[in-house]
Amino acid sequence: MIPAEDAAHHATNIVLGLDGMIVASSILVAAYAFIISERLNRAIISLLGAGALAFTGVLTQDLMVEGIDFNTIFLLIGMMVIVAITKRTGIFQFVAILAAKAVRGNPRLLLIVLSLITAVFSALLDNVTTVLLIVPITLLLTEQLELPTYPFLFALIFASNIGGTATLIGDPPNILIGSAVGLGFMDFVYNVGPAALINMLVLLLVFDVIWGRKFQTSEEAREQLVQYDPYEALTDIGLLYKSLFTLFLVLMGFIVGHGYGLEPGTVALTGAAFLMLLENYRLKPEEQSHKVQESLQQVEWETIFFFIGLFILVYGVEHTGVLNMLAAHMINLTGGDVFTSAMAILWSSAILSAIVDNIPFVATMIPMIESMAPQMGGESAIEPLWWALSLGACLGGNGSLIGASANVMVASFAERAGHRIPFLKFLALAFPLMLLSIVISTGYVWLAFFTS
Repeated sequence: MIPAEDAAHHATNIVLGLDGMIVASSILVAAYAFIISERLNRAIISLLGAGALAFTGVLTQDLMVEGIDFNTIFLLIGMMVIVAITKRTGIFQFVAILAAKAVRGNPRLLLIVLSLITAVFSALLDNVTTVLLIVPITLLLTEQLELPTYPFLFALIFASNIGGTATLIGDPPNILIGSAVGLGFMDFVYNVGPAALINMLVLLLVFDVIWGRKFQTSEEAREQLVQYDPYEALTDIGLLYKSLFTLFLVLMGFIVGHGYGLEPGTVALTGAAFLMLLENYRLKPEEQSHKVQESLQQVEWETIFFFIGLFILVYGVEHTGVLNMLAAHMINLTGGDVFTSAMAILWSSAILSAIVDNIPFVATMIPMIESMAPQMGGESAIEPLWWALSLGACLGGNGSLIGASANVMVASFAERAGHRIPFLKFLALAFPLMLLSIVISTGYVWLAFFTS
């Protein structure tokens, strides 16, 4: 093992004597190009890129492990397990059907209520899981009411990303930011939650103007929908109570634990183990093994290993000084002014997140912004930059079908169900509406953080 004091020196022994910054940057750019092209699985690319950093001498294995944000990894795994167990109870379908009955199949109100449900679940769980659970029931309801599916799917995509913006766990970019900077659950609720709420209300009004007022359905179809029994969707009441109890404890842990040094990853992973305990403690050992394996198989391991490789890729360019150099250029361009920097980060992250997946973009931006702190007055002075990055990356993901993981999931599921979402058709409306949300966020950032 290489001593810690020698690790950095050893890591710069690049093959063929090439400059470490050039090698690390080239590997990162090549990996991003393959990720954007979607020609190869993104987990494969990120792990190969991470391995390339080791084989070229940019990073040692010790440094690679040091670069992995295990708090984010634990948080993702823990929440995936909790949601996997909870969804087996049918609670998500129950809520959606109950809401549809509450509005008596009124298509205009149905668009609004399904969007709100998606936004709330996206804030409390995560937006990718939420759309996977809500889209099937949405397709069922629109088919029953003989309504076009596209407006509903479009609204669900926007609602999932806006709702995910509001909390630490709602959208992967927020998980990355919160873990790296040490921001807690309520920090996000207080600082970006209001912006998410304002954007949601404005866009619901826009959706109603564009589509809601034009919806038409028969009274017979509405009456048939009212006959649905939401309680039939509930498959395991006992497990439902256990899941809701665990979710409550986990959310309390996110809110309270931050002040006691408990990281969200620890809370989520412990909550997952606790829920598996509640589900299995009365079963025979063989049945326990089957249930636990079933829950762990629901973890999106492809996503987990993508994150691991991505952390190492970004740490490579950070370790070699590339991000410090970029941060210095950013400071020169903005004159070191925090407000100008916040606006530059908000708008650039929004536009770029519409073009590329916002996860690798945010992972690269975090250490760069951290490098700007000493020249801008310290960590507390640059806090508005984190909220600008969160709003830009999360809301910018609405700009295209590839802008966020939730968008890709909705498009993929819809296509399998025979309701393909055309890329250009989505882009033509989504990008302008995304820009509208960034205009709203610009005003919010200025009022919330730069006026006193």
